[in-house]
Amino acid sequence: MATPQSLEQSFPIEVQHDRRRRQFCVRLNGCHDRAVLLYEYVGKRTVDLQHTEVPDAFRGRGIAKHLAKAAMDFVVEEDLKAHLTCWYIQKFVKENPLPQYLERLQP
Repeated sequence: MATPQSLEQSFPIEVQHDRRRRQFCVRLNGCHDRAVLLYEYVGKRTVDLQHTEVPDAFRGRGIAKHLAKAAMDFVVEEDLKAHLTCWYIQKFVKENPLPQYLERLQP
């Protein structure tokens, strides 16, 4: 019999963007737990990708990577600049040095 954890791993990770709350999130285990990536606008065309958080029980499954990719793709699609306060997003961009990401980084 499948456990809730093994069932969770078999579902695709769906990232939702809540522009009003300025966050990307993945609902985990129904709707009670969720992983989030928070950002703020720090200028008209610049966002600060501030913090990524995945609950302990769900770490190590690539969820933060999906959040980071969604956030960087948002920066590219909206033609914004990004300041990377969050260490995890810094790591993600270093491991995925796509030109469209690198050209939008703000020191």
